[in-house]
Amino acid sequence: MNIKTLQNDMIAAMKAKEKGRKDAISALVSAVKKTAIDEGCREDIPESLVDRVILKELKTAKEQLDTCPAERTDLLEEYQLRHDVIKEYAPVQMSKEEVQAYITEKFAEVVATKNKGQIMKVVMAELKGKADGKVINQVVAELCQ
Repeated sequence: MNIKTLQNDMIAAMKAKEKGRKDAISALVSAVKKTAIDEGCREDIPESLVDRVILKELKTAKEQLDTCPAERTDLLEEYQLRHDVIKEYAPVQMSKEEVQAYITEKFAEVVATKNKGQIMKVVMAELKGKADGKVINQVVAELCQ
């Protein structure tokens, strides 16, 4: 995802007077800019950084949704809208089967060691942002048995 696309979509949401959508996209843009400043790439923000921030914000929105009390319907609606908007921009994640096939194909020699820590170190560097860490950990645990 490109930061310019997010900014253009935020402007479109403003013009369409979609406050909830604009707020969610605005929060994404702010988080991306803050992370870019922290990492020292303020001017030229790479797409990998944008994707990483979007996934982090998606995880946060999901946690908010899960921990919100059921009787607070006003908050639930707000959190659900935010989660749905962020999900639109999130990169597609690999499924468990795709992760397993990728690991067995690309890292056969590392998997043969059955050393979970070593496998995770190599695989996470390669699949960061492409697949959920929990899914990768689950697949590696199964392969090490």
